[in-house]
Amino acid sequence: MNKDIQFLKELQQELKTQEIDCQASPRFWTLMDYKWVVTAEGYHERTSLYFVNDCEAVIVDEYVKEIINDEIEHELTEEQIEDLKELQEYASEYDLVEWIKENIDEDCHLVYEKEEAFIVENTMFLTKAEAKKHIELNKHHYTSKVHTYAMTAWRAPKVERLLNILETFDWESISTK
Repeated sequence: MNKDIQFLKELQQELKTQEIDCQASPRFWTLMDYKWVVTAEGYHERTSLYFVNDCEAVIVDEYVKEIINDEIEHELTEEQIEDLKELQEYASEYDLVEWIKENIDEDCHLVYEKEEAFIVENTMFLTKAEAKKHIELNKHHYTSKVHTYAMTAWRAPKVERLLNILETFDWESISTK
């Protein structure tokens, strides 16, 4: 029992003194991460190339560099590589894709993507420090951009009451004998 009371005292102190990230009470923390989603041309941040037969997508710019650096399994002549280098410097992405279709795999197409933020499912923390610790211990599950994200438990009277009790209760008044 004494350990539980001590835990609640420490939690209370942390709740009272932690950053609030401009979020109203009752607040809690989750994680926000990012993913690439398909979008329309003109709204995209990057362009990928989808290979139908391999069910694989690659970022066009990175794939072109891999081709030029001879990091793919496809056999190409020096002339083809030089043509691609010239296209990379002066042509559009569309022209690069056409070159890839002609020289590597005709069964591929452009995919326009944008990066989208999302709240990571199954994450809920009472303190920002706990959320940060979770990221540190589980970073292999997230992108390098993951971060804490404060939220308000809007119109949740029981959550509000519980957090209010945790923040204001006089834990010294409880006998631990």
